[in-house]
Amino acid sequence: MRSLGVEEELVLVDARSGEPRNVASEVIRAAEARERQDPAPSDDHGGSIGHELHKTQVETDTPPVRSLAALEDALRAWRERARAGALEVGARVLASGTSPLAGDTRVMRSPRYDVMAQRYGLTIAEQLVCGCHVHVEVSGADEGVGVLDRIRTWLPLLLAISANSPWSQSLDTAYESYRSQMMMRWASSGPTPLLGSADAYRRYVEAMLATDVLVDEAMVYTDARLSARHPTVEIRTADVCLDVRDTVVVAALARALVETAARHWSEGVAAPDVPAPLIRLAGWKAGRYGLTGELVHPPTGTSRPAADVVADLLEHVGDALRDAGDHDLVSAGLARLLADGTGARRQRELLEAAQDDESRAQAVVALARITAGE
Repeated sequence: MRSLGVEEELVLVDARSGEPRNVASEVIRAAEARERQDPAPSDDHGGSIGHELHKTQVETDTPPVRSLAALEDALRAWRERARAGALEVGARVLASGTSPLAGDTRVMRSPRYDVMAQRYGLTIAEQLVCGCHVHVEVSGADEGVGVLDRIRTWLPLLLAISANSPWSQSLDTAYESYRSQMMMRWASSGPTPLLGSADAYRRYVEAMLATDVLVDEAMVYTDARLSARHPTVEIRTADVCLDVRDTVVVAALARALVETAARHWSEGVAAPDVPAPLIRLAGWKAGRYGLTGELVHPPTGTSRPAADVVADLLEHVGDALRDAGDHDLVSAGLARLLADGTGARRQRELLEAAQDDESRAQAVVALARITAGE
């Protein structure tokens, strides 16, 4: 069974007003102090909490694990460390793809971020977005590229399932995932082309870097990519999920997509030859409607009800899920999401009912409590 790990980006909000707070450094120091006093158990070794692009964000990452139960435990443990650190400075952590409420937000200062701020101007200043990145183990770059070529048409569905950013800066955006719209501002975002080999992938990345548009290779913000640090495929399409249970479903589906694609690659099954712009359109639809309307059906490229497309995704990865022992959990999780909605639905329910600043603040704090599993 392939190992997997998850990075979650979280918004820091004021514990009373619900507005974003520029306290990342203070939260990380408090969380690390708590970690020294109460070290993580051995099976949680390797996780961390650290800075992200904005001072109103932190990023947690789990260690590589093989069971979904261990993954859920690690996700909850790192959210709790972030929550405890934030409370020490009068803040809460919020799992949302964007900040629901407006507020003063500042970019972190570092040599790299300073270069990015100078080069990208308003884009980077407004880029307060939080994603969920799933790393899935691969045997090497050749298998990894074989996987990238065969999962690309399915990745918009992970966005639809995770959609959790309908409000941004005190406005209802009309999107289920406005974060996905924000990510499209980056010139390096979106689906990869069909590549065919590890050498072709390397040439593709080097050609992007040669334009001098990107600051470095870490800015290859494609829907999925080979990790530069780990022997993994990194799948980057999902919003950070409000509910940890949804994160586990997304991660399990990501691993099953990788396993299914790797099997097809080893068997010589051709990758679907779908142009990248059509996959980008599928991603737009997933971000606009989530699970509330129709999605693009990967095998046919046509628009079909979300429930039908999700059912075909489950069938596509069914063997891989059963082999990992994950099928029942994922099937139940998808049924729950189709019935109850994603994090975007919960955000809208709370924020649409809020009529003034005080009630909107209470709504955001309620979302932060869901984030923490309270």
